[in-house]
Amino acid sequence: MSWLPDDFVHPLHVPVPGTAVHLRPIREADTTVDYPAVMGSRARLWEIFGPAWGWPQETMTYEEDRADLLRHEQEIAAHQSFNYALLDERETAILGCVYVDPPERTGADADISWWVVDDHVGGEVERALDALVPKWIAADWPFRQPRYVGRDITWQDWLALPRIP
Repeated sequence: MSWLPDDFVHPLHVPVPGTAVHLRPIREADTTVDYPAVMGSRARLWEIFGPAWGWPQETMTYEEDRADLLRHEQEIAAHQSFNYALLDERETAILGCVYVDPPERTGADADISWWVVDDHVGGEVERALDALVPKWIAADWPFRQPRYVGRDITWQDWLALPRIP
């Protein structure tokens, strides 16, 4: 059984209220704006995601990022998992990402996490995204027990949960 209903249609464009930014599914073609966003915030992102995902490696190349985005694009098309880029109005910069994933560990029907680039930590964009994500998930996604990893459970506590067989 799939983790999503067969007739589920994922959102394609999600405005972030009170800002000039929006979310949309990430694509391989976004590598030119994703790579500088990720590598420019790499040390902080490693502190968040490194222990769980081993990402982003200090030595990640542009080609490795491109391959990663292609994988995400294919997973989105197959409804296996979803990576949404947080983009400026003209889509000339990625300001962060939101991940909507099937649960790897017991206790939820989806694992959701997100980040913003270092320049937006603590600012208006991050606050708006923090406010949006749980409302957006509740309104547009079919989950009964979404888990906000790094928000309502620490990454360390998430890693300690039993894996789903």
